[in-house]
Amino acid sequence: MKQPESQDVTATGASSPDGASDLLERPLPVVSVFRKEYVDFPMPRNLNWLWNFGALLVVVLLLMLATGIFLAMNYTPTSADAFFSVEAIDRQLSGGWMLRGMHMTGASLFLAALYIHLFRGLYYGSYKAPREILWFSGLVLLVMVMVTAFAGYILPWGQMSYWGADVVTKAVGAVPVIGGTLEHVLTGSDHLGDIFLHRFFVLHFLMAFLVVAVVGLHVACVHVTKSNNPLGVEPKTPKDTLPFHPYYTSKDLIGLIVFAMVFCVLLFFWPGLLTEPDNYAPADPLHTPANIEPEWYFLPFYGLLQSVPSKFGGLLAAAGSLLVLFALPWLDRSPVRSVRFRPICRPALLGLVIAFVLLALVGKHHATGVWMLIGRLSAVYYFGYFLVILPLASRFEKTRPLPASIASAEGDA
Repeated sequence: MKQPESQDVTATGASSPDGASDLLERPLPVVSVFRKEYVDFPMPRNLNWLWNFGALLVVVLLLMLATGIFLAMNYTPTSADAFFSVEAIDRQLSGGWMLRGMHMTGASLFLAALYIHLFRGLYYGSYKAPREILWFSGLVLLVMVMVTAFAGYILPWGQMSYWGADVVTKAVGAVPVIGGTLEHVLTGSDHLGDIFLHRFFVLHFLMAFLVVAVVGLHVACVHVTKSNNPLGVEPKTPKDTLPFHPYYTSKDLIGLIVFAMVFCVLLFFWPGLLTEPDNYAPADPLHTPANIEPEWYFLPFYGLLQSVPSKFGGLLAAAGSLLVLFALPWLDRSPVRSVRFRPICRPALLGLVIAFVLLALVGKHHATGVWMLIGRLSAVYYFGYFLVILPLASRFEKTRPLPASIASAEGDA
């Protein structure tokens, strides 16, 4: 007579592990959603190493947040104390040099990974339907990260920080009609001082958390539209896909290990590669450095800024180089996504990468002499690729035939 009672207890789940899981699942299906989206989630079977950088960006972002919070606890956002508070972090705070080194190295590698991630989208046509919103959210992230990085670059209040801020605020001030108002909003007074530094400290801290929120939106878009792949052919059968775990979790783990090795080499053995020596001297408004230049990841835009004769024109060119990316879904109307099947766009995209690198070198050499000519030619090609080559190629390019499916392209029809 007692046996049915024990069966009822088991049936209700009061004493079984599965019952505890079910109890959690009923109000909040965390386990099932996680399994669906991060374990069983179908991914194209042909993804290459360029798809590692999305996961790497998330890991580095979390590292940046963690180190940034600890650095903010010991930073003083005033023009008199900012530089010396950073020096105290480096020299007096236990492990402070490592925290700051990890934050600075993480910033450079984050931007490098972001540029590679963007190049992957351009090469494989990830901006085409049905992934336009995914593309737009990624570009918003790029702009937000650049704003965050620029604000962070100012905070040490060294020579390069001060004069880099001076260049940007004066370029903003050159905007017709509203330039003076915009410059005053940035500086908060008639000079770069406490108000300016405090505003950019708050901006840097706030933007970091907003970036995390937009990353969540970006990842959600990936799970709605599904991932693109090197062929640009949508999966048609189960043969075309693999579950995210264990195939891509293990692949991402290997990529993370390699990335961590590069990170450690730069942090411990080659720290001077990613920093400017002049920024280890306190800001001096009365002494202009011989060579004012931003961090390497801003050099292409600095090259555009210097290649145009007027400050406002240079600002328009630098801003336009990012804004034109938002128009890509309408500029490139070809039904073929991947440029590996597009004989005109493939070498043209290589030319775009070369132009971007040349603009960085122009920024490094301050657009003097022959570099001014190189900068202008590179700027013309950069915009010409998006505004002329892509629209014309969409009409007249004879593309190579696409495979019937991902599986058939790999001999597993």
